[in-house]
Amino acid sequence: MALYACNAPFGGNVVGLDAAAWRYYGNSPEKLSWGQMATLAVLPNAPSLVHPGKNREKLLKKRNALLDKLRKEEIITAGDCELAKQEPLPGTPLPLPQNAPHLLQRFKKENKEKATKIATSIDIALQKNVAAILQQHQSVLKGNGINNACALVLEVETGNTLAYIGNISDRNNKEMESDVDVIAAPRSPGSTLKPILYAAILSDGILLPHALVPDVPMQIGDYAPKNFDLGYDGAVPAANALARSLNIPALKMLQQYKYQRFYETLKQCGITTLNRPAGNYGLSLVLGGCEVTMWDMAGLYASMARTLNHQAANRGIQDPKDFHPPYYLKEPGKKKTPGFSTGTELPDPTSVYFSFQAMKEVMRPGEEGLWQQFSSSQTIAWKTGTSFGFRDGWAIGVTPKYVVAVWIGNTDGEGRPDLVGIKTAAPVMFDIFRLLPSANWFKEPIYNFTYIPTCRQSGYRANMDCPDVDTSFMPPNAIKSPQCPYHRMVNLDATGIYRVTSDCESPSTMQHKAWFVLTPAMEFYYRQKSADYKVLPAFKPGCDLSDAGKAIEIIYPIPDAKIYVPLEINGERGRTVFSAAHRRASAKIFWSMDDQFLTTTQNFHQVAVNPGIGRHVLTLVDESGLSISREFQIVEKEK
Repeated sequence: MALYACNAPFGGNVVGLDAAAWRYYGNSPEKLSWGQMATLAVLPNAPSLVHPGKNREKLLKKRNALLDKLRKEEIITAGDCELAKQEPLPGTPLPLPQNAPHLLQRFKKENKEKATKIATSIDIALQKNVAAILQQHQSVLKGNGINNACALVLEVETGNTLAYIGNISDRNNKEMESDVDVIAAPRSPGSTLKPILYAAILSDGILLPHALVPDVPMQIGDYAPKNFDLGYDGAVPAANALARSLNIPALKMLQQYKYQRFYETLKQCGITTLNRPAGNYGLSLVLGGCEVTMWDMAGLYASMARTLNHQAANRGIQDPKDFHPPYYLKEPGKKKTPGFSTGTELPDPTSVYFSFQAMKEVMRPGEEGLWQQFSSSQTIAWKTGTSFGFRDGWAIGVTPKYVVAVWIGNTDGEGRPDLVGIKTAAPVMFDIFRLLPSANWFKEPIYNFTYIPTCRQSGYRANMDCPDVDTSFMPPNAIKSPQCPYHRMVNLDATGIYRVTSDCESPSTMQHKAWFVLTPAMEFYYRQKSADYKVLPAFKPGCDLSDAGKAIEIIYPIPDAKIYVPLEINGERGRTVFSAAHRRASAKIFWSMDDQFLTTTQNFHQVAVNPGIGRHVLTLVDESGLSISREFQIVEKEK
């Protein structure tokens, strides 16, 4: 009977009971009435002669005759029979539902065998609501030439897919390329990989959650990255750098962790699209210099949430089986895919907890920025991403129960002004989270952690000179992290105004005080935003300047830099701007290049110069005679 129901003809190209129920009544067979089911039951007798579009009177008589037989056999009551006869016959066949066309494409691509019926984990009500939200937002975004959007909702515990909208559906507009499944398409992830780096570096013990990370201009070869806001903080706590998605601190952290190792971490965590050697990506790996799929990214975030949810049951030990790809098929009798790896580079649950703690502090867009004032608001760890050229806008959020990932952009890669994750994808993500039940926040790990003394000002493991020390809850390997490099003991004279040495001041009259000292370049930017930062006092006149050699620092150019200076509109070569920092704000710096004096600067140390092609030596000298030199090269064309 089941075989017959699946293959019986119902007129035209309609084959099988399921197809007939949807085509003629727009519903699944189990939801049809007696009259509707009786109509379908008589259609296969002669579908070419009798069907809803032909010989309707004969079809009506055949249906009613069947209903009379059902009444006679007491399968239905006389009342049900009469009511069923009053039901109208179906009209023009309805289109088959297209609620998850991209997921169907994915299944056909991944399963070559001819399956005629599958059961998915999709929540159909959620699927339709998410699709409606995407359509609503895209109707506004298309005014800026942004045509495409996709969204994916996963259940953390099972990894099941609850909603899969691979693209905006508009088959009448060919420019929208609605058939492209963006969830499966490799795209630049922007900054969405930063939380994985943060969790990995904490797990390894290289850095503590709130340790200061340099945020100053940097250049690696001819790669000169910048923060999105083009500003610098000098030094910023690592957790704050993640919450604000600062690029320079992320690159500094990746320099410590090593991009080759991060490359392996991503592959072990489930990123399957890193098809080139690690050296081809370099440090740009953490800024979106690679391509990932939303399927992999959402699965990775769900895996991190899963391992954190299981930390108590697993007694804090990382279970590699918690890291696995998402699922979309209901297969109760089939074993699902195991974890990706042995877990050698997977972040531990406590480090994941700190990563999510930092992510929940990300400033939400618009009215969402006041979320903490409303008790009904969900706590969400979330991250946005924007690719180079404003081609991709991402937002990924995670709670203990769900992961929501959203992408906004154009499938043809066209960039658009203001196509940034916080403005385009984040509002969609929060609208989707409103459809989902609220969940309590992640529980603080109760296994595999440690308490260590930390410096309150620098966030590092406290050294003997740190004046304010806290005992802090930390990931297990935090004990291996370096001690505070910024606090050191300085010797002051009796007045406490000048620094002194034993050559000019008796040790009996000296004051010994712990001082927070950043490098000159970090200090230059840090004190612009930190009014309470106290610079080192000047040396007392006549005292030895033996430890003052770090008072002056060249910010740009970096050592052995190769610089290309482009031509201006008039055909003449432009200028490049060199910058430096001095620990004393009022200090004068005398600039020279190749033994030729250039200029003098005070307070603000920047100079625009036009060096010729070739190698040069830049020399800076301050009023005290302290000097620093740097070699660089001007090249003819960009390397």
